Amino acid sequence: MRVTFLGTGTSHGVPMIGCTCATCTSSDPRDRRLRPSVLIETGDATPVLIDTATDLRAQALALNITRVEAILFTHSHADHIMGLDDVRRFNALQGGPIPCWADAQSADDIRKAFWYIFDRAAPRGGGIPEIELHVVDGPVRIGGASFVPVPIHHGPHSILGWRLDRFAYLTDCSGIPDDSFPLLDGVEAIVLDALRDRPHPTHFTLDQAVDTARRIGARRVWFTHMAHDLPHAATCARLPDGMALAYDGLVVTV
Repeated sequence: MRVTFLGTGTSHGVPMIGCTCATCTSSDPRDRRLRPSVLIETGDATPVLIDTATDLRAQALALNITRVEAILFTHSHADHIMGLDDVRRFNALQGGPIPCWADAQSADDIRKAFWYIFDRAAPRGGGIPEIELHVVDGPVRIGGASFVPVPIHHGPHSILGWRLDRFAYLTDCSGIPDDSFPLLDGVEAIVLDALRDRPHPTHFTLDQAVDTARRIGARRVWFTHMAHDLPHAATCARLPDGMALAYDGLVVTV
């Protein structure tokens, strides 16, 4: 499979508005981070989007994404769903609706935030995304691939990570329940939330993410959802072998 990182930043993005810190003013393009999302192309080349980040349009243009066969949501915070309206362009290109999966709470939140998608009486002026929203009740079969939902903690909330074969994507994570670790057995490549060095109530610190990666036993590890506290080059230089910060536009084969 092929994984493309569309965005690797926090809900603020990097650079942050009005910030003049070294990371926000960096000339290293890896320090420019849009809101978090990945595109996974499965073994049969089916493109599956995880989250419709706020910057979806910009991400699609920058990386020449013209097709999305399915969408998996991790949770319903704004930085993970607010690009949903841009899906209508993929509808036009593909000539049909796109199936989406979310947990029950996130599905309810999406229906409320984007009520006009589901209300047949809503005005259709500029076009409306066509999606088929399903509630996750187990592994999701997309083409020839099976995506396994992995419950994780995001502060007091339970949200979803996703596993495909020996790859897992766990963003916005502050902890993994004991009964979710068996769902990660055998994972060889993983993406983990690593907000910053200082503790945060709803996200892993970098050290916590490193410790979690070691417990899981993945050989290849990328970190995402980084704040401006973590400059790319300097942070990667202090990480253990096999671990690195992801960056927008990074493409990896798993």
